[in-house]
Amino acid sequence: MRPLVKDDKQKTARSGRTRLYLVRHGQVEGFGQRRYNGQADVALTALGWEQYRSLKSRLQECPLQAVYSSDLSRCFEGAKLLGEPHGLEPLPIPALRELHIGRWQGITWAELQERFPQQWQARLNDIVHYRVPDGESFQDLSRRVLPALKDLLSPHAHGDVLVVGHGAVNRVILLDALGAPLQSVFRIEQSYGCLNIIDYFEDGTSTVHLLNG
Repeated sequence: MRPLVKDDKQKTARSGRTRLYLVRHGQVEGFGQRRYNGQADVALTALGWEQYRSLKSRLQECPLQAVYSSDLSRCFEGAKLLGEPHGLEPLPIPALRELHIGRWQGITWAELQERFPQQWQARLNDIVHYRVPDGESFQDLSRRVLPALKDLLSPHAHGDVLVVGHGAVNRVILLDALGAPLQSVFRIEQSYGCLNIIDYFEDGTSTVHLLNG
């Protein structure tokens, strides 16, 4: 099987690297309704499980040292499957949960625009700082996720790690790796069951090898 990434041997030898395989969970029930699930523990569909099985095949030759996951079942149950070929049990990380969408949880986009048009527009006007009532802003999410990611990667210097996360969580991680601002959060696509690959180097730089693959 061809490797997922062709390493830059010169940079790897010079500064070392920790490789992150970052997955978004598989498709969930109600996916076509454009509903804000947030931290609700929604179930995977049959296709969602098939997406995990495909990822299992793609990742089986990767020399993973550890598997981490959001503790929500749509991530954690899939992480168990992905860890099987490597003899690894996933470690649940509550800090990797999806953006807390507060009072919007369970509401569709259409319902939200009809019932709370001012809130909807306020968020569009300031996607980084607007905090949904009883929820989080993207800035809050970034301050929660990025330190947690740093902590879980630190024991695996020069190793390979798998993280199973959510759409918003993954976007925050990818923007940080790219050095891009949070304002660009919706300029990155994260499809159900997608794979991203990021290398973190000792000199503080990072390289995104694969995005939404």
